[in-house]
Amino acid sequence: MIELYDVWKTYGNGVEALRGVSVKIKKGEFVYVVGPSGAGKSTFIKMLYREEKPSKGAIFVNGFNVDKIKERQIPMIRRTIGVVFQDFKLLPNLTAFENVAFALEVIETPKKQIARRVLEMLDQVGLKGKEHSKPNELSGGEQQRVSIARALVNNPAIIIADEPTGNLDPDTSWEIVRLLEDINYKGTTVIMATHNKDIVNRTKKRVLAFEGGKIARDERRGGYDDAN
Repeated sequence: MIELYDVWKTYGNGVEALRGVSVKIKKGEFVYVVGPSGAGKSTFIKMLYREEKPSKGAIFVNGFNVDKIKERQIPMIRRTIGVVFQDFKLLPNLTAFENVAFALEVIETPKKQIARRVLEMLDQVGLKGKEHSKPNELSGGEQQRVSIARALVNNPAIIIADEPTGNLDPDTSWEIVRLLEDINYKGTTVIMATHNKDIVNRTKKRVLAFEGGKIARDERRGGYDDAN
């Protein structure tokens, strides 16, 4: 599903964000990406949906050679990947329904299909009855659920969640993690970058721990740090 071979990333200011990263992630895995700020995990995440390009090395995502594709092909890759952000990135003037529908409108999905699919997704993430609410009428957890519904609506093979619980209280954070676990159980590959030690230590998923631009640990049922 995801393969990186000797990937390096050096930014214009000379900072080496990734240094020779090689890793494979199989279809259906749930993987935590952890590490201190500046360790390289955000760059790694952005590489997967082509927000950043490697300086050297090769990246394959869902059959696409990400580092070699042309700009016009990027939307093709992103249709197979759903991205969930820490700050939700919802459009404030649109309702929950409209925010989720927007992801289908940009790829010119027929209106009848949009209505059915959006309602299915909102129901799946526990927001039935909230479709007409705007972001400022929803709690933080509900806004993140809208974000997850938007990420899921194209039926992606991969969900990338970049600190999805970073702005949420502990109880709501667990609700979001359980939702992502359920999505993963149904077959979607989930990659979640997080600083939440409690969640990582208690759920015992695969852990990729970044340090100094490299993968310092790759554990199948790991914890946030070596002690776990």
